[in-house]
Amino acid sequence: MGLAKRIIPSLLVRGRVLVKGVAFDSWRSVGHAAQAVRVHQARGVDELLLLDVAATAEHRGPDLALVEELSEDCFMPLSVGGGVRTVDDVRDLLKAGADKVVVNSAAIEDPHLLRRLADTVGSQAIVASIDVREGSVYGRCGTKLTKFHPVWWAMRCQARGAGEILLTSIEREGKLEGYDLQLVHDVSHAVQIPVIAAGGAGTYEHLRRGLQAGADAVAAGAMFQFTDATPKGAAQYLAQHGLEVRL
Repeated sequence: MGLAKRIIPSLLVRGRVLVKGVAFDSWRSVGHAAQAVRVHQARGVDELLLLDVAATAEHRGPDLALVEELSEDCFMPLSVGGGVRTVDDVRDLLKAGADKVVVNSAAIEDPHLLRRLADTVGSQAIVASIDVREGSVYGRCGTKLTKFHPVWWAMRCQARGAGEILLTSIEREGKLEGYDLQLVHDVSHAVQIPVIAAGGAGTYEHLRRGLQAGADAVAAGAMFQFTDATPKGAAQYLAQHGLEVRL
């Protein structure tokens, strides 16, 4: 028996407000972060992903007070990203209640950052976030094009100490049309660390296909906010289709 596949609701925030966009744009308010965390806690989900989509653009670090507040109601593993630039940012987030820290732009801009983080707090606490559009990796919330191919960059992140990869298709994000399965397949089969597929899930079948493409976990935001789908329903569907999940 392998490790159980994980279903991870993702919460995108600006300040304390829950937001949702399409293809990393047109952000709109859809509620409050604290309320969403309480809902998912009551549902007993595997894990929760909290990403501050404004921190990097606003040139500020993580909102530690928000993470402290949310972690008081959150007894499931919590991964937090947005504005993470330094070893101190990571230490502070872990002290505030995060179990893992998600790093994106700073890892692109500082080639030694992931190794310093992994050496300081351990690879298991570091998630490298990789945002992809039209076959290229982007930084700064999808606004800064790099010359990196996602497979090459995923392998570099692994070599530098990342313990997990959050792989997001920018074009599909928020559209409920399914993951970029070729991207998920190519990255998942190129690295030995877990890959979380993100960007585009709209149905339980989309989750199944993402896992079959090679992902170890599937993240979904709009699907759990705007449809009748629930993490428990997803787990039941996946189990019925032969995937090992926690029920």
